[in-house]
Amino acid sequence: MQVSIKTPEEIEKMRVAGRLAAEVLEMLDEHVKPGISTEELNSIAHDYIVNKQQAIPAPLNYKGFPKSICTSVNHVICHGIPTEKKILKDGDIINIDVTVIKDEYHGDTSKMWVVGKPKPGTERLIQITQECLYKGIELVKPGTRLGDIGHVIQQHAEKHRYSVVRDYCGHGIGKVFHEEPQVMHYGKPDTGMELQEGMTFTIEPMINQGKYQTKLMADGWTVVTKDHKLSAQWEHTILVTADGYEVLTKRSEESF
Repeated sequence: MQVSIKTPEEIEKMRVAGRLAAEVLEMLDEHVKPGISTEELNSIAHDYIVNKQQAIPAPLNYKGFPKSICTSVNHVICHGIPTEKKILKDGDIINIDVTVIKDEYHGDTSKMWVVGKPKPGTERLIQITQECLYKGIELVKPGTRLGDIGHVIQQHAEKHRYSVVRDYCGHGIGKVFHEEPQVMHYGKPDTGMELQEGMTFTIEPMINQGKYQTKLMADGWTVVTKDHKLSAQWEHTILVTADGYEVLTKRSEESF
């Protein structure tokens, strides 16, 4: 398995791309509300990335994906395609996944919103999923193994009676959108690849309210929970530093 160790110059480009991706999510905050369509959110993000940031939305035309962001609502786990028909309503939850390319390097991140007034249980699912991400990030340093990260995420989710999606995972990232290694969100401690300084990858746990089984829809992209229960996801792009980690897609509301 060939994993790319980034040079200082590459890391600087990754920082720029990561910051831009975070800024897209921050910009979208005021737009995620009842009555807006996921297509409108896509248009707003596309315009911002292309015209304001002078960057490229990585999902657009990636292996045939037709839009610039992924919008995954309620029981959609990931890769939801924005459409004019999908209008957000009170109580929905949505994950927006943004990947920006700047100077050939990728920044990949996603966050959850509750639309309007939350339904019972939704905020807890979202919070526990974010905690899963943070617990995984906290372990990142040279010498940690990928199984350690997967294990801490799985333990935290299952402790709260949620399940971890197994069919989709985090990934190495750099000049290539998806590269080695694969970062599973479940696993056994002290197994898997050992982290080294200069590695960059995403951690992006998908946590389900019900069972972990997934179903791929006929469009070839949209992934839903098999039991139609809710799913949540948060994602960051992480750099392994000499003595820990740097969150390249950190938003201003976060403190690492």
